[in-house]
Amino acid sequence: MSVPNGSHPGGSVPRDRRAVLAGMLALLSAGPLTGAGPLPAGRYGPFGAPEPLGTLAGRRAPAVPAVPGDSRAPGVSDIPGVPDAPDVPVGLWPDGATVVRGRHSVVVGHRVPHAALRDLAATADRARRTVAEIWGPVRALVLHPATDAEAAALAGAGSTHGLAALATADRVIVLPSGYARLTATGRDVVITHELTHVATGATRGGRVPMWLSEGFADYAGYRDAGIAVRTVAAELAAEVRAGTLPARLPVPADFAPGAPRLAQAYEEAWLACRLVAERFGEKALVRLYGSDVGSTLGLSAAEFTRAWREYLRRELR
Repeated sequence: MSVPNGSHPGGSVPRDRRAVLAGMLALLSAGPLTGAGPLPAGRYGPFGAPEPLGTLAGRRAPAVPAVPGDSRAPGVSDIPGVPDAPDVPVGLWPDGATVVRGRHSVVVGHRVPHAALRDLAATADRARRTVAEIWGPVRALVLHPATDAEAAALAGAGSTHGLAALATADRVIVLPSGYARLTATGRDVVITHELTHVATGATRGGRVPMWLSEGFADYAGYRDAGIAVRTVAAELAAEVRAGTLPARLPVPADFAPGAPRLAQAYEEAWLACRLVAERFGEKALVRLYGSDVGSTLGLSAAEFTRAWREYLRRELR
């Protein structure tokens, strides 16, 4: 969701068995950023602790590589020696910040344990690599404030309840409480999703359909996660197995906070983009972001919808 300052909330909207690790869509008008709901009590799997990561399709998160270095400074204008490193905004916090340099990312934290910032830099490096492979280079700047209130202030957001991260035009902002409750795989998905929004400019002022903006970010987020389709799209899979297929691609109202089928809307959008990438290639998916299915795929809107519905039936039953 875009708001006047360009921030895009991304987060965790779970049911009792999984978290929807996706950004909320842009409100193209003024108003507070709102999440789609709080993280539930108890199990948050497969992406939130305490469910063991090893239950995710037998995969564990990749080892976290060493991060080249770090520094402490009240304000740093740039980080020399880091390829493609973004400028670091100065004066974020009066009492200073900790800057951790990844191979292609910069993480700035406020009163956050150093080890957590190093892990976040490694996550941002992986996310940046994935986004670069799909879309192209992106400057990966991630801010990790001490509290959710600080994150909301940085983003100019009114409410961030239940979210794990936000994306603005040039940075990703971590929401400490939500982010801390995700597993390593969940963090990879969230940061990659939000960094994709940074790279693409999210909804580009409303010119990109919301299903494509969110589906594309989820496609990037889940691309290398090694998670089964029916696990990612658990709610939608349950509907399909019960004999119910969506009649149309999701529209903006389907992504609104509190929408009755919010999880399914994200899953539908993700699978639409996954279909394009599988059948026509990732380059076609990228071209579609600035075009339409007729020009890019040679299909009418009705033909694409039929193909997508059949894809849901095949993948989720």
